[in-house]
Amino acid sequence: MNWVQRKVHLYNVTFGLYMLDWWERCTFNILVIVLMCFVVRYITQFVKRYIFLW
Repeated sequence: MNWVQRKVHLYNVTFGLYMLDWWERCTFNILVIVLMCFVVRYITQFVKRYIFLW
């Protein structure tokens, strides 16, 4: 088991995804990706607005 496989396994065990069906796991991962996109967008807007203001 290489490093990437271990991290995927740890992700599945941490969030309990190992007991879900493939479509439930896919739906959860899509929601996580969308949430991360919103977070990254918010952080970049925050940096542009407040950090580069100085």
